[in-house]
Amino acid sequence: MVVLAGLAALGILWLATGVRVVQQYERGVVFRLGRVHGQVRQPGPTLLLPLVDRMRKVNVQVITMPVPAQEGITRDNVSVRVDAVVYFRVMDPVLATVDVQNYTFAMSQVAQTSLRSIIGKSELDDLLSGRENLHRGLELMLETPAVGWGVQIDRVEIKDVALPDSMKRSMARQAEADRERRARIITADGEYQAAEKLAQAAAMMDSSPSALQLRLLQTVVEVAAEKNSTLVLPFPVELLRFFEGATPKGGTAPAAGAGQAATAPQSTESAGEPPALAKAAPAAASAVIPPRPEHAPRAE
Repeated sequence: MVVLAGLAALGILWLATGVRVVQQYERGVVFRLGRVHGQVRQPGPTLLLPLVDRMRKVNVQVITMPVPAQEGITRDNVSVRVDAVVYFRVMDPVLATVDVQNYTFAMSQVAQTSLRSIIGKSELDDLLSGRENLHRGLELMLETPAVGWGVQIDRVEIKDVALPDSMKRSMARQAEADRERRARIITADGEYQAAEKLAQAAAMMDSSPSALQLRLLQTVVEVAAEKNSTLVLPFPVELLRFFEGATPKGGTAPAAGAGQAATAPQSTESAGEPPALAKAAPAAASAVIPPRPEHAPRAE
C-alpha cells in the first residue's frame, strides 16, 4: 500500500509538472516529440505530458513595428529619406511558428525593401500629399508574404519624408512666388471691379448734374468735419467749359506768338548786360561815324 501510495504521489506530481497556463493575449502551439500536436491551445490552464510535449506561446496582440528610415531617389530624381510604421498581428500561430523562424524580423526586412521599392516608383508630390495611395500600395506589398506566415497586416503608414535643404529652399521660393502671383491677381481683380463701379457712377452722375453737385457738397461736408485748416472752394465745372468754348482757336494767337518770338532775341541780349550799358547801346550805335576811304581826295 505504501508503494502504491508513493507511485500515485509521483504520478500526480508528474502530471502537475505538465500543467501550463496560457494568457488571454497568447496562443499555445504544442509539439509532441517534435511534431505539432492537436489544435492551438486557447487561453487558460492546459495539460501537457512531461518530457513528451513542449508548448510554444505566440503573442496575438497587435504589434507596432517602426520601419527604419530608407534613403532613395524618387521617379522625378529627388533624393529623399522616408520612414514608416507597420501594424500587424498573428492570425495563425502554427504558421507563424513553423513556416518562419522569426516573423517579427521577417516582417521588418520585408517592410524595408517594400518601402525602398515604393519610393522609387513614386514622385515627390505623391510622398508629400498623396500618401493614401502609397499606404495601400505598401499594404498590398506586405500582405503577399505575410499571408503565408500567418500574419495579418492591419495598417501601414509613412511617418516622415526628409528632404535636402536645397530642395526645401526651392520649394519655399516656389510657394512664395505662387502666393505673390495670387496676391497680384486678387489686387488686379479688385481694381478692375472698382473701375467698373466708378465708370457706372460716372455715367450716372453725367446723366444727372444734380447728383454731381450733391456729391460735391458731400465731399465738402466730409472735409469740413475734420479738424484741419483746409479751405475748400467749390468751382463749377460748367464755368470751365464756358471759358474753354469762349477761347479763340485761330487769328490773333499766331500773330501774338510771332511778336513774342521777334522780341525774344532783344530781351535775351539785353538780359545779359547791365542797365546802363543797355541804355547806352542805341546812342552809341547812332553816333558811329563811317570810316573815310583811303584814296579819297584831300580838301585844300
